[in-house]
Amino acid sequence: MNLNFIYFSGLFLCSLSVHSAFAALSVERSRVIFNEGEKSVGLTVKNSNLQDPYLAQGWMENEKEEKISGPLMILPPVQRVEAGGKTMIRIQQVTDISALPKDRESVFWLNLREIPPKSDRPNVLMLAMQTRMKVFWRPKSLKVDPLADTVPGTDTLTLTRQGDRYQVNNPTAWHFSFVEMRSSLHGKGLDNFEPVMVSPKGKAELPLPASRAGNNPVLVFINDYGSARLLPFTCTGNTCKAGKVALPREG
Repeated sequence: MNLNFIYFSGLFLCSLSVHSAFAALSVERSRVIFNEGEKSVGLTVKNSNLQDPYLAQGWMENEKEEKISGPLMILPPVQRVEAGGKTMIRIQQVTDISALPKDRESVFWLNLREIPPKSDRPNVLMLAMQTRMKVFWRPKSLKVDPLADTVPGTDTLTLTRQGDRYQVNNPTAWHFSFVEMRSSLHGKGLDNFEPVMVSPKGKAELPLPASRAGNNPVLVFINDYGSARLLPFTCTGNTCKAGKVALPREG
């Protein structure tokens, strides 16, 4: 079982038809911010299949992607979503959160697997799709204006060039998820960039050669609302300093 779907060894049976090749269930957000003091956060799950009901099975994992039963849990863990209908799942605090750091965010993974109805047709291959998203638990000490377009501290991020790779240095208390790299503010994303999440007070090496990004690299990160934002850097020697966050150019 892996990130988005279950592979079946029976794929060699070319005579089989494939049912539910695309996810029927979708979640209204791409990430969740769970603020300390909240007991739960609700999410709407929609079934885009207009003919069949599906079961929605949810569970939480920790930062190491290990299944957990606390401090956060999905309720209900399994429920039926009618054809073309919607339902609500809740991320619930079920155990004490005192062990979580108070000076930085903690990250969890929400998993939602759709279970299709059993087909009464012969030679049908059912694919069980799975959605995963990040859940950031944010302590009270890290207050962020809900109207803010980004989180504080983006201007303190730096890049360090080590050989032909850039290393991201994150001195802040927040996680940063970078999904794209560019060589200029209005340039196109560089091919073959694999998303990188940098933990609070952490470092991470970027997957592309620094020579492809040049001396004015731009990283694209995702804000609290799941929107892409540009963070340009200016390099002097082997050190690059972050500039002002910018919006992607439309069109």
